[in-house]
Amino acid sequence: MAFEALKEKHRVLRENGPADLNLRVHRALSWMARAGDVAGTDPDAAFIFYWISFNAAYARDLEPDTSGQARDDFARFFGQLVALDAERRIFKAIWTQFPGPIRLLLTNKYAFAPFWKFVNGDRGYDNWEVRFRNSAVAVRDAFTRKDTPLLLSFLFDRLYVLRNQLVHGGATWNSTVNRQQVGDGVRILGVLMPIFAEIMMDNPAIDWGLPYYPVVK
Repeated sequence: MAFEALKEKHRVLRENGPADLNLRVHRALSWMARAGDVAGTDPDAAFIFYWISFNAAYARDLEPDTSGQARDDFARFFGQLVALDAERRIFKAIWTQFPGPIRLLLTNKYAFAPFWKFVNGDRGYDNWEVRFRNSAVAVRDAFTRKDTPLLLSFLFDRLYVLRNQLVHGGATWNSTVNRQQVGDGVRILGVLMPIFAEIMMDNPAIDWGLPYYPVVK
């Protein structure tokens, strides 16, 4: 769905839908629009804006933002979205538009969190290569079974590494080092986020959870 059509759909939701969902979608669409504005000129900024849009859509609580918690939250959110996706929009986007870029991202050690934990000297990650090979097997299995929720969880786990690199100053703006991953991430999020938002608006009766930082008057 085109962005203007999403905005129009949201206007209807704003009048008749639950306030919590309205706020989630309103915030997600606002950052999505900004990401689209700069995607062609500043992919680093676009990636960050898309990630903020994603956070607005899925995040439920104010607990510390750990990778383990994020992974669990991703799995819950993706399972809910795919179960409600009667037209299989997410499936089609993943399996027809981005199979190549997704495979590259999922098999890139530089987007694999345990690799960086090993590089940074964290204990218990000397076996990162074993973990990476095991992850590759699990990814191939998800592709073979066309397990969309699991593949989304793997994918966003890798995108989360890129998010951390950018947000926490672990990358140079407009660096040549990670251009491919960031560019692919922007394109993938640019397709998936509108689908996520539309599915949420199509299902206002579902409990999407209280928004992060609700408006307090």
